[in-house]
Amino acid sequence: MIYLDHNATTQPASEVVEAMTDCLARTWGNPSSLHACGQLARAAREAARRSLATLIRAHPANILFTSGATEAANQLLLSPLLNPSHPPRHLLVSAIEHPCVLEPARVLEALGWRVTRVGADAEGRVDPQSVAAAIRPDTALISVMLANNDTGVIQPVQEIAALARRYQVPVHTDAVQAVGRIPVDFEALGVDFLTLSAHKFYGPKGAGALVARDAKALAPLLFGGSQERSLRAGTENLPGICGLGAAARLALREMAGDAVRIAALRDRLQAGLLAAFPDARVNGGAAPRVPNTLNITFPGVDAVTAVMNLDIADIAAATTSACSTANRQPPYVLTAMGLSPEAALGSLRFSLGRANTEDEIDHVIATMRELIPQLRS
Repeated sequence: MIYLDHNATTQPASEVVEAMTDCLARTWGNPSSLHACGQLARAAREAARRSLATLIRAHPANILFTSGATEAANQLLLSPLLNPSHPPRHLLVSAIEHPCVLEPARVLEALGWRVTRVGADAEGRVDPQSVAAAIRPDTALISVMLANNDTGVIQPVQEIAALARRYQVPVHTDAVQAVGRIPVDFEALGVDFLTLSAHKFYGPKGAGALVARDAKALAPLLFGGSQERSLRAGTENLPGICGLGAAARLALREMAGDAVRIAALRDRLQAGLLAAFPDARVNGGAAPRVPNTLNITFPGVDAVTAVMNLDIADIAAATTSACSTANRQPPYVLTAMGLSPEAALGSLRFSLGRANTEDEIDHVIATMRELIPQLRS
């Protein structure tokens, strides 16, 4: 299969599988145990924490391991609900956030919070000045993703964080689609919270992190133990954490070279499709994007049908976030950018990865040259 759905998940790298297998065979103890077996496991956990900290330029003590970015975002956004002394306040999010942010926002809204959803421009960029204009005296948090999962568009998070600092409002960024693909510097971004998942950069599913500049703002979602500074009870998923650490080390070594090569493949695919179909539109094509993502609209085509036909041809692509594919509504990220529902429903997402080749890209272009006219007829 030609796999072009890396924004949904990536295949664990061989180094990651090896690290997880080694953990299962050698450092399988409980990191909370005082004996040597437990301490060996604890050392493996902390080594992984340091590896991730090095990749994202954060202090290891600021990293809280979770099952992934969805848990991490939920813990952050829903923490105020676990403190009854905090009355409902105001939450500011972008309209193009992943559901792991938008759904907790709806929970808060149902419980009396005021939620402002700031839109994006025609290229999928959130305007920092629009965010600043929406800040209120009771704004408790701003959440703007670093790179969009549908379009790959990189958001001006550093500028948003600088503006928010003037009002002393903390900022969270969902960096799931950025970590391991572009340099991410927690300190330089100036955000207060960052969330990520290992399986987006060749690590395992079930492992992620919440990076917090000040953990005092957090409350645990899980109770029953003192793990992760009493912020996430339960014996840690040590194989997953070791896999995350290995993925971080691999990204640190390979990311720069991967970015250049993958961007060239993405541009080759984009140029080939636009040459074949001049009426196609690249969504977010004029904005900075992560190197691997191409979101393109084909007028008169049903994207879901296209994805099914590509699958028959042994090509994996997508229409939108894997978390939203059961919903046949137009992708909300694209309609937030101003696309009509019809155009949004005709949009395909190709997200490339480390193993893709020029021959694969050329084969996809040739397949699309045959497929799109068939679907339009």
